[in-house]
Amino acid sequence: MTMEKTLWQQVQLVKQKSPLVHNITNFVVMNNTANALLAVGASPVMAHARSEIREMAHIAHSVVINIGTLDEYWAESMLIAAEAAHTMQKPWVLDPVGAGATSFRDQTLQRLLQYRPAVIRGNASEIIALANINTTVTKGVDSTAQSNEAIDAGQILAGRYNTIVCISGETDIILNSKDQFFIRNGHPLMTKVTGLGCSATALIGAFTGVAEDKTLAVASAMSLLGIAGELAAKESPGPGSLQMLLIDKLYNITEEEFTAHLKIEQK
Repeated sequence: MTMEKTLWQQVQLVKQKSPLVHNITNFVVMNNTANALLAVGASPVMAHARSEIREMAHIAHSVVINIGTLDEYWAESMLIAAEAAHTMQKPWVLDPVGAGATSFRDQTLQRLLQYRPAVIRGNASEIIALANINTTVTKGVDSTAQSNEAIDAGQILAGRYNTIVCISGETDIILNSKDQFFIRNGHPLMTKVTGLGCSATALIGAFTGVAEDKTLAVASAMSLLGIAGELAAKESPGPGSLQMLLIDKLYNITEEEFTAHLKIEQK
């Protein structure tokens, strides 16, 4: 089976299974994240109250933890969710937003990592900082490095935590202890819409929640978002319409569009 066909099957699997994705994410992106998940056929839930987290994680297919608007209450909620997912052997995805920017973020991330996320997705600066806590300064949530500069750091994280690492950028790089995928889809206008990286993390949560091969699930989720953004940008005069059209394209993308535009390389 071709790579295009394999990844498209993952897209269809999400529509068929409609996985429940438990998100503890940031205030900025909740609405966008939920809409992106609904558009691909998943079912989002945003829950961070400590009294219900374990129950929610129990019924969810996967858990997504995004530290974008971190505070002390949410940090503890995230730790409960990560521990619950780990104990129940459910995939959970970590988005280390702003890793390296403050000691609070770094300390929270160190505690979260002990529960071994199935996937870590971040930009190059965040991945580098996560592999070298307290030695790298990031520029908030914006990357100051190119994705290929973070490959070594990604390999360190993959080996240290037995996880899949997704480095977002002009080229998205997905790696585990033995494989590397390079995805060259997307459009520069996507960087002008807040939270698309967070949407990528949520989609990874949906795809890994139903797939047996988690690495291919990550590749499929990132390919889908990149292609949808690429196609939406053709009709978008600016970031506002891109956001709307991208959600539409996540919903109505065809197999022909997906396979014709996919740009992926495995090494």
